[in-house]
Amino acid sequence: MLYILRIPVAFFAFISISVIGALVFLFRPFNPNNTWIAARSFSWFGTKILGIKINIEGAELCENMPPSIVVVNHQDNLDLIICGSVIPKRTVTVGKRSLLLLPGFGLIYWLAGNVLIDRKNSKNSKATFNTTTEALTKGNRSIWVFAEGTRNKGKNILPFKKGAFRMAIEAGVPIVPICVASYSGKLELDRLDSGKVDIKVLEPISTQGMTVKDSGELMEECWQKMKMTLDRLDQTSNKI
Repeated sequence: MLYILRIPVAFFAFISISVIGALVFLFRPFNPNNTWIAARSFSWFGTKILGIKINIEGAELCENMPPSIVVVNHQDNLDLIICGSVIPKRTVTVGKRSLLLLPGFGLIYWLAGNVLIDRKNSKNSKATFNTTTEALTKGNRSIWVFAEGTRNKGKNILPFKKGAFRMAIEAGVPIVPICVASYSGKLELDRLDSGKVDIKVLEPISTQGMTVKDSGELMEECWQKMKMTLDRLDQTSNKI
């Protein structure tokens, strides 16, 4: 019963934040902190409505963070609410161009300055790579990337794609891994307390002295560190 009540309320909040945010962002389009404001808003209201508690370890590593590539495991559509609680300031995300088609959200996502990609268009992908690299080096912004490229549906972590790591090396910025404990399919939204999700921010991985040839090694190092952390989080987290 509670689940049935929560979903329309959460949907109303989602649309309201999207519309209000888009109106506000029209007066400050592409401001580097727009994504941070929107993500924190979605997360604060979403977790309160759905009864989800977030426990973040290492949040201080995201404060005053220099331009970086933030690599996060991608589980579910609820990532917007779960991960929004930890996104650093001056950070934009890389998302599919089809997100523009979502009523309300598409506009706020674009005005927030996020990078839109068309995975079927190789020329567009190259232009996107150049845009994100420029955002890192000249725009003093960080890039949030779901390096798996697709939702893992709570199955810990999938293999990474190289793009984010090549981008980090090209721009000479560190990788900041963020691990979100497996929650997909485990939250009990029909209870007042739906469950707790643990998030761990890892120490930055330097790319200093690396070349593009090292992107595979960098990717593997990041994956192994995140895999080890996620295994620990999934074993020690309270039962959801």
